[in-house]
Amino acid sequence: MAVHIKTDENFNEVLQDGDVIVKFFADWCGACKMIAPKFKRLSEDERFKNITFLEVNAEQNPETRKWAGVNNLPSFSIIRNGELIETSPAGKEEAVLELLNKLN
Repeated sequence: MAVHIKTDENFNEVLQDGDVIVKFFADWCGACKMIAPKFKRLSEDERFKNITFLEVNAEQNPETRKWAGVNNLPSFSIIRNGELIETSPAGKEEAVLELLNKLN
């Protein structure tokens, strides 16, 4: 499954339909750039085929960032049926996998 870019205006449109993981990033963030290809690869992993993968630019979308409680970048949030389950700053693939496994 592809990674979808969302903004404050269209973020909520996919949240009600099941399990979602969101990567919050900024264009200037080196750690965000390093995890990007790993996040994309995880989005294509069969184990996570029922999870929607989203990316949100934290600087350009302050309402979504605030809703998720993002204070550090990169950060990842997991959402189930529109309800925020957890937000965690993470720069390592293992931490993202831990979040994904909470949704499986």
